[in-house]
Amino acid sequence: MDIMDAQEADLPSIQSIYAHHVLTGTGTFEDVPPSLEEIEARFTAKRQAGFAWLVARDASGVLGFGYYGPFRDRSAYRFTVEDSVYVRDGVRGQGVGKALVAALLERAKEAGFKQMLALIGDSENTASIGMHASLGFQHSGTMRKTGYKFDRWLDVVIMQKGL
Repeated sequence: MDIMDAQEADLPSIQSIYAHHVLTGTGTFEDVPPSLEEIEARFTAKRQAGFAWLVARDASGVLGFGYYGPFRDRSAYRFTVEDSVYVRDGVRGQGVGKALVAALLERAKEAGFKQMLALIGDSENTASIGMHASLGFQHSGTMRKTGYKFDRWLDVVIMQKGL
């Protein structure tokens, strides 16, 4: 498996992976999968702003993707970023997400950021919580019943790592 900067040619695979998570999971609170055009717009905006957007790939193609972006728009938060990572169905639990987040941490540190946050949808998402903890993220709090998806209320777990 190789971790590298995402390219425009990766965007159809990224859109497919993310659409699966939107439709079947609680790691994202989006209800409708964004179109390829919307994924392209998000990718372009983050990259033009200087944020990392990475893919993990092997001979079978894109295994997963991850990126970081601004935590909030206000100037006071300019040294803090938030990560997002999604792995292709069928290869979860094989270290793809961990490798992506580890690479994002290094990129963010090199870029001068001081904190990375993970806002993990669903407090029952033990895989993401455990993966982030294994990379040194600390539990910073839980926002109770913040999202509503699949006819149930969902928590958001906040994890944080100093860079």
